[in-house]
Amino acid sequence: MFITSILSRYICKQFLMNFLMLTCLLLGIIYLFDTVELMRRAAKYDNTNLFLVIKMSLLKLPEVGQLLIPFSVLFSGIYSFWSLTRTNELVVYRVSGLSAWQFLLPIFAMAMLIGVVVTTIVNPISAVLITKYEQLETEYLNKKNSLITISKTGIWLRQSEPLGHSLLYSASFDPKEWALNDVIVFYFDKEGDLTSRIDARNAQLNDGFWLLNDAYIYKGDPESESVIQYKVYTDLTSKDIEDSFASPETLPFWKMPSFIKTLEETGFPATRLKIHYQSLLAKPLFFGSMILLAAAVSLRPPRKGGTATMVGIGVFIGFFIFFMENILTAFGISNKIPIYLAAWSPACISLLLGTAVILYLEDG
Repeated sequence: MFITSILSRYICKQFLMNFLMLTCLLLGIIYLFDTVELMRRAAKYDNTNLFLVIKMSLLKLPEVGQLLIPFSVLFSGIYSFWSLTRTNELVVYRVSGLSAWQFLLPIFAMAMLIGVVVTTIVNPISAVLITKYEQLETEYLNKKNSLITISKTGIWLRQSEPLGHSLLYSASFDPKEWALNDVIVFYFDKEGDLTSRIDARNAQLNDGFWLLNDAYIYKGDPESESVIQYKVYTDLTSKDIEDSFASPETLPFWKMPSFIKTLEETGFPATRLKIHYQSLLAKPLFFGSMILLAAAVSLRPPRKGGTATMVGIGVFIGFFIFFMENILTAFGISNKIPIYLAAWSPACISLLLGTAVILYLEDG
């Protein structure tokens, strides 16, 4: 047991060092390309400088890192096992009576621990930083800001107007009819002063306008004008409104359950957030499965040859699982498959595939 403990720590140390070096290398490359792209965009505006571009690239880096870490785990696992095989260290372990599972399980646990850290610590930090990044992007690069604010009290939507802006408030949303219920529209001039108000039973989004039903119009005098229907012109579309929701990337892991509940209470679909939340929960298992896949393609003895082919197959499997994850997520968002199936299938399939291959190699 003492020898096994020493070997486990040694293998975990090798894997962790390779993981950190590979992650830093990939992040450095991504940071360089992202900085160049931001410099290209910022060149169009006079209110930007190099310091701002560097700051924005750094704010975006943790979010990009979350996408890279599964590949870092897979590739560093492949390299670690390949190095141990090339130096015949794994041969010594096997001669001493250790099975593949005895030196795989510590690294499997290490990968799962990395997944826990990414979900519970890196994700909340990334959410705060990416929110700040989007604020700077809106302020300096003229990106359209979020149009909707959703809270327990209802929905607030801001629209630009020729003479100022308007705020549209609704108590709830009907997703089937794309209609807002119990609507109040506030009109403000360019100085921010309230000029008029409209109360309506509901508002339906049509091509180029909101159609308010049973509306009452107030324009500064005590009397109100009652109309059956009233048009509030807008350049928004249903896709614009859906895209203006707080993206999953800007929500910390710990706040997602409460925000999902708020979305459901106001009537907006929360499928996308639910899948993202379940995917974060599945990350530890997913990272662990990457280790099993890495072992499945890297534990082949050197005398049998074909190492490059096996490593190539492992890389192919990693990218295949990445694309499969995106496809399953798309199916889940469109309600073609259940949420749990969309979020947990990549981790479970990778785990079963890696386990099956290792069991086959051990029996062989």
